[in-house]
Amino acid sequence: MAAKLGKRASKNLADALTYIFLIGVGVVILIPVLWMLSTALKANSEVFLFPPRWIPKELKWDNFRKGLTFLPFARYFANTSYITLLSVAGQMVSSPLIAYGFAKLRARAREPLFYLLLSTMMLPRHVTMVPLFVLYRHFGWIDTYWPLILPAFAGAPYYIFLLRQFLLTIPEEMSDAAKIDGCGYFKTYARIFLPLSKPALATVAIFTFMWTWNDFMGPLIYVSSDEKWTLTLGLSRFTGMYGETAWNQLMAVSLIIILPSILLFFFAQRLFIQGIVITGVKG
Repeated sequence: MAAKLGKRASKNLADALTYIFLIGVGVVILIPVLWMLSTALKANSEVFLFPPRWIPKELKWDNFRKGLTFLPFARYFANTSYITLLSVAGQMVSSPLIAYGFAKLRARAREPLFYLLLSTMMLPRHVTMVPLFVLYRHFGWIDTYWPLILPAFAGAPYYIFLLRQFLLTIPEEMSDAAKIDGCGYFKTYARIFLPLSKPALATVAIFTFMWTWNDFMGPLIYVSSDEKWTLTLGLSRFTGMYGETAWNQLMAVSLIIILPSILLFFFAQRLFIQGIVITGVKG
């Protein structure tokens, strides 16, 4: 009896220490966000005080209104939403279909082609930046959204890998049963594998949304007209030519911009975590 109580006490202590550690890590991760909120509510003269002041003397809620009216927020929000939604749709169409081919279809060159696809992940984005710019300029796509949207409809190596790993966990007997019932490849994919892939698809959708919504380099390279700017490009307008940056308004608008990503993860975290866990089960 005493041994059982001692074992239970040790387990409770280990759980308590684990929770304390996780809470500490969570607080450390939240420090930049809390500092952004603190700065957004300060007067600009309080931003660089030393020692830093976390709670301002006077809360400047007006910084949010000034920041949103300083730039055409509605237009930039619409541009960013347009690019992001089409990019998510493109990945949802292309990546699962390609992953299904690599996971379930039999072909001689399937494995070499898959390894060739994975090898493209080793290329840094900076290596392909200039060749892609030259290619898109030849197509006449500079200062348009095509370079930011169309690549999503060709799939992404990482998402294809993620979805392939998930599809490999689905038993082959389901494909065989579909064949007996007269289903072809596309019907099997649409009726069986696609509905079962919801957790992995949610993971891909969240990753695509966050990457596209927060992308700065892509719009900076390919978009030059002010009316076509995205939210990330609009933030650069707060930086003054001679260092006169409205940091409080910049932080206020930045908090509003990251809010959709936080809400998306909050409401879809169950599917997201499930998709991440299951995709690593089988290689």
